[in-house]
Parts: sequence; C-alpha cells; structure tokens
Amino acid sequence: MAETFTHWDAADHLQSKEDLRLYLEACADEDPGDGSLIRAALNDIARAQNMSQLAREIGMTREGLYKALSEQGNPSFSTVIRIIRAEGKQLRITT
Repeated sequence: MAETFTHWDAADHLQSKEDLRLYLEACADEDPGDGSLIRAALNDIARAQNMSQLAREIGMTREGLYKALSEQGNPSFSTVIRIIRAEGKQLRITT
C-alpha cells in the first residue's frame, strides 16, 4: 500500500500568542545567520493571523508584504521590526 502525504503548513498550527512567540524564538535560534528562517517564520505568523490587517498596520500593501516575506523576499530590517511590533512582540538581544 502506497503512503500518501499531505502538505504541512506551520501557519495552520499557530493558534495562540504563546505559539507565535515560541515559534519565532525557535526559528531565530535555528536561523543559519542569513535571516531566512526568521523571514519564513514571520511569513507563517502573518498568514496564521491576518495578512491584510497586518499589512495595513505596518503601512504596506498586502501584495508588498507577501513579496517581502516570500522565499525570494528580502524584507528590510525596518519592515521586520514593524511586523514584530504589530504582533505585540519586542526584539531583545541577550547574551
């Protein structure tokens, strides 16, 4: 019997603010240093919430936000900070 698989999407499993925080922290910890995993996590978080509302809150178009957070995207640091703040989070650097 052949196995069948379905597409798994992290956005489908991010239900609570705590889920979002832990997911973003884990992705930040595992990021290879180029920001790609953080960008992907922000994409998942934005899709789990409301992409259109988030785009309005940070002063971007929905399409612009999708493009910035896409696999080929390269969001500016200010965009990343605006997304983090709009999600009610803070960026902290610790040692």
